[in-house]
Amino acid sequence: MDRIAQEAYFRQRMITRAKSRGVEEAANHYKCSRKTVYKWMKRYDGTIESLKDRIRRPHNSPRRQTPCELKLVERYARKYPKDVLLGYEKALQRGYARSYGCFKRTVLKYRTVPAQPKQTRKNKPYQRAAFPGEKVQIDVKYVPTHCIANGEKYYEYVAKDECSRWTYRYLYAEHSTYSSKDFVLRLLSAAPFMICRIQTDNGSEFTNRLTEKEGETMFEQALRQAGITYQRIRVATPRHNGKVERQHRIDEMRFFSHMRMYSLDDGQKQLAVYQHKSNSHIMTCLNMKSPNQVLAAYQGVM
Repeated sequence: MDRIAQEAYFRQRMITRAKSRGVEEAANHYKCSRKTVYKWMKRYDGTIESLKDRIRRPHNSPRRQTPCELKLVERYARKYPKDVLLGYEKALQRGYARSYGCFKRTVLKYRTVPAQPKQTRKNKPYQRAAFPGEKVQIDVKYVPTHCIANGEKYYEYVAKDECSRWTYRYLYAEHSTYSSKDFVLRLLSAAPFMICRIQTDNGSEFTNRLTEKEGETMFEQALRQAGITYQRIRVATPRHNGKVERQHRIDEMRFFSHMRMYSLDDGQKQLAVYQHKSNSHIMTCLNMKSPNQVLAAYQGVM
């Protein structure tokens, strides 16, 4: 017997006792108020179904989404099954006026990919960068093999500003300290703000800390000459570089999942187009603003 049926039979026994011994005695015996006893006696019509809870759905929903809005949600939920935020941004451009939370809850009804269970972990307090350029995270991503037509190996260098989430990317054919130095020089010329600190992992393309080699790498020399503080994360803790690691997953969904490159030049051209658009997409961590909007706000104050 399910819980709903058990509660209905409980109320039936309460009504039987109230008819035979009185409402007050039944209320004291079943530890409820006399108002509750009268309520169920009035509703009881001799069948057990009348003692079950009724549907509590409101009769009217003035703020309910219109059929046009539901159609927009369904359209972009199917078009971007793994990227809800991008689907919300596209829906906003089509006239959708609801909040991101409303859009996300509605998407669950049309989701074709099962949601991954959340892993609960208590994070330590983290001091976010106070202004653009205070700390920039850099990491390297292997270009997936399904994107490459000529059988070569390519690498995507990614730099992400902690404050504004502004991102810069560039493709290379080798994974070395020379490529890291070249990427830093390109980053310094492309960044719309002054960079004070750069943070990376302990890979050999950045530092010799975990190798037998001594002295600075070309990457570290470039940072020292530019007057930029260099910070390395703890060994085997990629979550300390979490913002750029998260960007890798976003790039995989929005770019690498459907791109096909036939040479390094071809890949760089396609990446440049994606790079131009990516900093205009809204982000939940920026209160539904894009990195370009956040930068414009800081530049207006400074």
